[in-house]
Amino acid sequence: MRSLPPPWLDTALAVLVMGVQLWPFLSRENPYAVPWHWWGYAVVVVAAVPLVWRRRAPVVALTCTLVATSLYDLADEVPSQPIWYGGLIAMYTVAAYSSRLPRVIMFIFSVGGGLLLVGSSETALRGVVLFVAAYAIGRASAASRAYAAALEEQASRLKYERQAEIERAAERERARIARDMHDILAHAVSLMVVQAEAGPVVVRSDPARAEAAFDAIASAGRDAMVQLRRMLTALKEDTGSRAPRPTIDDLAGLADQVSDAGLDVTYSTSGEPGPLLPDIEVAAYRVTQEALTNIVKHAGATRADIRLLWQDDTLMIIITDDGRGSGPSFPAGGNGLIGIRERAAAFGGSATMGPRPDGPGFQVLVRLPLAQAVTA
Repeated sequence: MRSLPPPWLDTALAVLVMGVQLWPFLSRENPYAVPWHWWGYAVVVVAAVPLVWRRRAPVVALTCTLVATSLYDLADEVPSQPIWYGGLIAMYTVAAYSSRLPRVIMFIFSVGGGLLLVGSSETALRGVVLFVAAYAIGRASAASRAYAAALEEQASRLKYERQAEIERAAERERARIARDMHDILAHAVSLMVVQAEAGPVVVRSDPARAEAAFDAIASAGRDAMVQLRRMLTALKEDTGSRAPRPTIDDLAGLADQVSDAGLDVTYSTSGEPGPLLPDIEVAAYRVTQEALTNIVKHAGATRADIRLLWQDDTLMIIITDDGRGSGPSFPAGGNGLIGIRERAAAFGGSATMGPRPDGPGFQVLVRLPLAQAVTA
């Protein structure tokens, strides 16, 4: 029934009440052996019809119903009515849908008017109990609807917050993937460009070196393809998160790869290695890769040094070079240094960069927390 439009339900309710109130006219015979007075029929109809608009104008509906029923006994030839259901339903509606002041006024008006106009104390008491019950049920219904609305609003808010969190997580994931792809491609392309430019110069004078340059180009391309394939697999498959990812142990191989491209890269560690979260290991690899890419692209350096310094709760990665900023002519405007800072900050670390304090060249210093520092 709740699926029907409210006006239809209220009309059906008015018809039902009208039928119940007319039933005494049909089930009882007038003791004076004459038909019941038309006045009784008219009052029953007038008292039931206002229920049709009880939700739109509850106070008006209750007033009309009460006034009509109070005039029922003006004619003698009418059957007695045990209960006036229209007034009780209208009182329930006022209590359920009206604001505080109108419903309190109508409650006092209904109960007080019943006590004053009804002659029998028993009938008056019964009327008071019925109207109080109708009012209480109406208030309980209003409270139930308000509670349900509050729950629905809370559920909608939680759904919105959850959706917003999912979107933020997706945005973070897209940003991470974009950074990883930038690092992979920029590193590989930079090495390939440097070797491709050097190859024609030495192809006649030093064939072995030219061959090594082409081998380095192929190796950089294959490595980029492998890493991109891993990343795309992780995007397509639910189990992609289990695909191999770069770790601290891969930094030595990264140094060798860049050395094959013609830049003399040394790699060293000091201190007692501590545990790193997997995502921080990836970040350590990527910031080192990005720093080496910047050296190849822009520094004009002949030597670079990667040092890992393990401390109690911090891993320090120090990448230095001896360049003077006269590297190959790559397009300007990259975000390499910004990306290094963002990766470090994402895990509670930091990154500083600037001229080397101990000589010509440039230095990148990245601090990343160890696992126990992150979970503490």
